[in-house]
Amino acid sequence: MCHIRAKHFLSFILLILIGADVTAQTSSTSNPTSNRKNEPYSRYGIGEMVNGNNTVLKGMGNVSSAFSSPYQVNADNPASYADLALTTYEAGMQGSLSTLTANKLSKNTGMATLSYLTVGIPLGKYAGMALGLRPVSHVYYYLNDSSVTPGIGNTVNTYYGDGALNNAYIGFAGRYAGFSAGFNLGYTFGTLRNTSALANIDSTHAMNSDISRFTRVRGLYWKGGAQYQTKLSSKLSLRAGATVTISQSLNAMRDEYWVTYLNIGGALQEDTLYTTVNSKGKITLPMFYSAGVTLMGADKWSAGIDFSAGQWSQFRNYGKVDSLGNSYKIGLGGEYTPNAISIHNYLQRVSYRLGFYYGKDQVALRSTDINYYALTFGFSLPFKRYTDRIHTAFEIGKRGTEANGLVKENFFKMSLGISLNDKWFVKRRYD
Repeated sequence: MCHIRAKHFLSFILLILIGADVTAQTSSTSNPTSNRKNEPYSRYGIGEMVNGNNTVLKGMGNVSSAFSSPYQVNADNPASYADLALTTYEAGMQGSLSTLTANKLSKNTGMATLSYLTVGIPLGKYAGMALGLRPVSHVYYYLNDSSVTPGIGNTVNTYYGDGALNNAYIGFAGRYAGFSAGFNLGYTFGTLRNTSALANIDSTHAMNSDISRFTRVRGLYWKGGAQYQTKLSSKLSLRAGATVTISQSLNAMRDEYWVTYLNIGGALQEDTLYTTVNSKGKITLPMFYSAGVTLMGADKWSAGIDFSAGQWSQFRNYGKVDSLGNSYKIGLGGEYTPNAISIHNYLQRVSYRLGFYYGKDQVALRSTDINYYALTFGFSLPFKRYTDRIHTAFEIGKRGTEANGLVKENFFKMSLGISLNDKWFVKRRYD
């Protein structure tokens, strides 16, 4: 007889559902006057793309294409599910602190968000599956621009937005003779808000305007991956991996409101000039692909290189292009564990990671590329059993430039994650 230890699984599924609800709520609330978070480049496309990789990968330069582990879930390449040895529960969150600089003026900002919720399940010796929730993109910006508008006078144009897109997914993988292949099938959902406001600063009796657009996004999303592992010697192995996501269209519903405001005697009079509700359309996401290789030595160390790219020139929002161009990222990283099963020396059971990445952002403004780079590092602290761990990752880097009136960002990111392993099916010794 078998007894299924499902308490952890049911608790984790509840956590996923709560996480989905919390993440979805962030897309429908706003505070345009808040100074706590501001990412100017999230105004374009579907917002700033969020790194939903687990904390382990973030600490080693995001070298995810060829990464696989019996005790951790690599949702970025679904082929890795075939190597799962135990049922694995993972959760993580990320916080960031940034300094934005433009026109020699600086501003500090920051935020914290859910990174991922994942359950990985081995299906025998040669197959596995995973399900979970991870963010796709965030929109959070607040910008002011003073100008002189003909016929109106001195004005302040304010642009602000908020929202998020998330992906709930399930994936499967199988392995044969060193080769594994898998796929994720996901449901992408969320709401994005973009607002443009015009205010006259010469007179309190002037007409002001506000144009707001709410776009609700829903649709299926697919990603495939493959990995191949071979031994180079008795203590050295090589694993290669690749992923691809074809260009896909998501269903969208849009509400748009054009409103004017007039202050007369302290009373604010509002007039709606234009309204459209539930306008159907499509948001076309680009093709993404990645490839990488990892060297592994005697279960103590690994080092890899990874390349990923997105064809953002394919992006369309209700048939219209945006200020976007093709993007890419190159990552280098590795990890070292002195002795994972050491009994007397705790520090030898700790995993240490170091990495670096460099890339070109999908946002392209004023004929200027927006590049970024970061140094990454982190470690995993074992507890309870040697496979259960708390993970940390840190990223210190720069994004953008002040050239041509753009914004430079110096950032520090910290990620915290946890992975728990369990054996679902345990044979009873006695009936």
